[in-house]
Amino acid sequence: MGSHADGDGPTGPDEHLIRAGYALDGNDGCIADARHHAIAFLDQARTDHHLPVSERARDLTQLVVSELVTNALKYAPGPVLMELRINAHSIDIVVWDSDPTVPAARAADPGRIGQHGLEIVEAVTQNLFVEQEPVGKRTTARMALSDTPRSDNHSPLN
Repeated sequence: MGSHADGDGPTGPDEHLIRAGYALDGNDGCIADARHHAIAFLDQARTDHHLPVSERARDLTQLVVSELVTNALKYAPGPVLMELRINAHSIDIVVWDSDPTVPAARAADPGRIGQHGLEIVEAVTQNLFVEQEPVGKRTTARMALSDTPRSDNHSPLN
């Protein structure tokens, strides 16, 4: 898991085509609401911006949203904020909570029941950043929109 110190986060703000923010109240249904917001956001990106959002990306986005929001609600008192940002190739799922403690994935233990959320998020995302804020922390998970791996090299063959 990476940690990023500057205020811009893992990407510069200009590369995002659309962004949306949501305040989550922590009530029953809050995690389901967060998943619904994420799917509506991806549907808007596909429809309005013609982005290649695969079914796998939709499913994994819901999983990552569930895990990050669940952890925030479980370990941090107070409100939870979620921001979704998308560019031509990836989606960033950003969850802010009031606990400044940077989470760490635990060592693999097949006998352990529960507490595998961060391991799952790390396994299905391209990058995971945790930034300590003046109050709390911001966790950003980046995932590819399509199933085709994208090379950062600008060769026309890739």
